[in-house]
Amino acid sequence: MLRFASLGSGSKGNGTLIECGSTRILVDCGFTLAETERRLQRLGCSADSLSAILVTHEHGDHALGVGRLSRRYQIPVCLTVGTCKAINDKSFAQTQFINLKQSFAIGDLEITPFSVPHDAREPCQFILSDGAIRLGILTDTGSYTDAMLEQLNGLQGLMIECNYETEMLRRGSYPSALKERLESRYGHLSNQQVVELLKQLKLDKLQSLVACHLSQINNLPEYAYAALCKGVGGERDGIKIANQLEGLDWQTLNY
Repeated sequence: MLRFASLGSGSKGNGTLIECGSTRILVDCGFTLAETERRLQRLGCSADSLSAILVTHEHGDHALGVGRLSRRYQIPVCLTVGTCKAINDKSFAQTQFINLKQSFAIGDLEITPFSVPHDAREPCQFILSDGAIRLGILTDTGSYTDAMLEQLNGLQGLMIECNYETEMLRRGSYPSALKERLESRYGHLSNQQVVELLKQLKLDKLQSLVACHLSQINNLPEYAYAALCKGVGGERDGIKIANQLEGLDWQTLNY
């Protein structure tokens, strides 16, 4: 059995918990130490139970609390060399560099990193597996490639960015330069892009599909939900939204 939960998801902080057997991993930590501890407690976890922290990229909403959490609880941090060079606080209890062409194991979990187009130094996202069940995390990418689609095929669980609704962004108050950045190949995924992406995937094994990293200004949960439904050809029980304030409670993937 593999299960996952979100501490919170959005431009003000991100963190995802993945648990399998005796292994518990946190992907990203974009919150202060105190806020991270509070959100972990809400999910029934303590920080000293974490086996490792994986970091997708150096932006503050994903990396703000990594260093302090690592030092306080002596948690190893896994990240690319590029992310380590770019991150503000790189003083970790232990550092393990990620090779984007090679999978690696942490306890009961196998992690497959893959490169994504985003405006960061060496960003990546992850597939996490216990050998049978596979969970994919895909946020902070402005576009997708054939190689990414290949990694995302046949998943039992997928957390996918639905950052903005295109017309809301274009008609909104953001400066033109920021709008262009978000819509660029190295920006963030729109609801419309997510529909196109999902339609290209093999999703016959999918149990859980979660929209995450929603903009609080340029998107609405109902728009993101509708995009996921459209992408998979209709409503499903396993479609959820991870939000900024409360994240998402534990979701279980079964054999």
